[in-house]
Amino acid sequence: MKVVFHYLKKFRVAIVIVVCLLIFQAICDMALPDYTSDLLNVGLQQGGIQDGVPDTVRTETLARLELFLAEGDVDTVEAAYGPADQDGIRALQKDADREALASLLAIPDSAVYQLTRTEEGTGSLALLQQMLDAGAVTREQIQQQLAGEMDALSDSTAIYLNQIATAFVSDEYAAQGRDLNAIRNRYLFQVGGKMLLMCLGMAVLSVIVGYLASRISAGLGRDLRRGLFQQVMRYTSTEIEQFSTASLITRCTNDIMQVQFTAVMLLRMVAYAPILAIVGVVRVIEIGSDMSWIIVAAVLALAVCIAILFVVAYPKFRIMQQLVDRVNLVSREMLTGIMPIRAFVRQKHEEKRFEGANKDLMRTQLFTNRVMTFMSPVMTMIMNGVSVLIVWVGGHGVDQGSVQVGDLTAFITYSMVIIMGFLMLSMVSVMLPRAGVAANRIAEVLNTPVSLQDPAQPQDGVIASGKGEIVFHDVSFAYPGADDCVLEHISFTASPGKTTAIIGSTGCGKSTLIHLIPRFYDVTQGSITMDGVDIRNLNQRTLRDAIGYVPQKGMLFSGTVESNLKYAGEQVSDEDMKEAARIAQAEDFILEKPDGYQSAIAQNGSNVSGGQRQRLSIARAVAKHPKVFLFDDTFSALDYKTDAALRAALARSTRDAVVIIVAQRISTILQADQILVMEEGRIVGQGTHSALLRTCPTYLEIARGQLSEEEIRAGMKGGK
Repeated sequence: MKVVFHYLKKFRVAIVIVVCLLIFQAICDMALPDYTSDLLNVGLQQGGIQDGVPDTVRTETLARLELFLAEGDVDTVEAAYGPADQDGIRALQKDADREALASLLAIPDSAVYQLTRTEEGTGSLALLQQMLDAGAVTREQIQQQLAGEMDALSDSTAIYLNQIATAFVSDEYAAQGRDLNAIRNRYLFQVGGKMLLMCLGMAVLSVIVGYLASRISAGLGRDLRRGLFQQVMRYTSTEIEQFSTASLITRCTNDIMQVQFTAVMLLRMVAYAPILAIVGVVRVIEIGSDMSWIIVAAVLALAVCIAILFVVAYPKFRIMQQLVDRVNLVSREMLTGIMPIRAFVRQKHEEKRFEGANKDLMRTQLFTNRVMTFMSPVMTMIMNGVSVLIVWVGGHGVDQGSVQVGDLTAFITYSMVIIMGFLMLSMVSVMLPRAGVAANRIAEVLNTPVSLQDPAQPQDGVIASGKGEIVFHDVSFAYPGADDCVLEHISFTASPGKTTAIIGSTGCGKSTLIHLIPRFYDVTQGSITMDGVDIRNLNQRTLRDAIGYVPQKGMLFSGTVESNLKYAGEQVSDEDMKEAARIAQAEDFILEKPDGYQSAIAQNGSNVSGGQRQRLSIARAVAKHPKVFLFDDTFSALDYKTDAALRAALARSTRDAVVIIVAQRISTILQADQILVMEEGRIVGQGTHSALLRTCPTYLEIARGQLSEEEIRAGMKGGK
């Protein structure tokens, strides 16, 4: 996962913005239960009256309230209300401290409310006023009496003080002739409007988070694909064989898609779950309910379920990705080898082989899917169990008067939001193990060092002025991991303006020798120099820019004839392209096409014949004007007439270049300046055609398989 975090660094600003937006979204989300509680407690139960501080109060009512206040508190209340109007009603000042007044008036409101419910209580209030005016009692004595009564009250009774105070305010408004329904509806619309705005804000935040998360994940996928592609392009055959082509394709496509999709979910859901849980826990603590232990127990149960999911599923996801590699490998082999499969009537055999790989993948997927489907009902059961437990415990609290209905509803909502956050986390955790495996597989490719490196101090300047002379100095080579060398003690010089041909039996190391020159592999012993400089002291780009390589199997890229012939780069002009096509004997069939050089070439050149594909490959190398030409058994797909015409034209255009030809046909190399005869990785003969016929038994044996006795005798005498 370190690789993924490394590539996410460039998006850190966007990620911080996403986290901040998620925090705001969580705050909005967690504010909704409070509003729901207010709707129930204040809007419905209290008729829209929030506390025991009346906005307007009659003068006589205020006097009754002041009977139960200390001397200093009376002054505070008097200062909070303005002068009485003509109806004897006083209005609360705008700058009054409502919270402080609510604390002061809670007990007086309750006392006046209880006493004014009966005529006897109303008379007691009048008597108390008379006694206070006469000095029979003092305010301090009244306060002491109230304090004693409050100490005798239980916690559950004290909770109702606010409700009694609001009931007092409601009666006061009714006595003033105010519309209580209008007060209630106004409060409901205000709170409902705030909830609506909060929901709209959450929707906007969610859209913005989704947009940013999608941009981040898409950028992450782009960067990972670019990094993987650039790394694979630097790989030698050794690293590619280490992973296999099918696995590299899977890692560049399926694995990156897994990481990319999971990144979206991480930013949108996984990051949101802990934020939501933290904000929810803070809100629950603010409520101060004795039911908090239920949330803790639910979170622990969810954490255990998620941990079990990771322990059980993670190993299987690693196996699953390997099985995806296997299915891709079998599919690729079948599609690329469809012709021999049909020719040998092995369709049933290949179908069974694919079915085996497919069923192995299916069984692993079934196991992981069953684990995931098991998790969903467990999570749902925990969520529903928590809801029932909260209602059961909270119901007793409501019955005992220690919990309000609105607070119970808010607590249920908080718990559901917290649990839903973890439920989302568990759903996303289904993808996390597989994404973790995919990320590790991507990291394996990115962290695997390339065996061929450019030198710290390259000597490229020598090549720019040189002519490309290639010299092998006692070269031996063994493939990585092999015990035996495939090439041993190879020494020869390929000079500019001369053609060096290499011939030998199949498997003697001819193509391997050619591959050492452009540093597809590095020599095991000895050295190869170009213009006197060890090719290991050259940048690979500089070295390969000086080489025109034509592989044994012509490889074309999807595009047009022109794009393939100009594959070396923009330095190839239209004239260079056309001249190269003429030299490679490709001009005739190109111009026969309706679109000429703009004719389409399918992937791997599947819409042209083998000979045409080979000639286009040769033209591509010629158009580059390299100093060194490497032809790896390039002419084997050509007929004798085309071969002869092509070699004659090629000889004229490459008279100043180094030409090295690997060939199976002696007729291709008769005119070579020197011929190297190879057998079992060694040079067993070196010279011209005529000299080798006289001195090299291996070459003579090859010649007798391809030439007539008359041609051999003529060759021994120095003829063609």
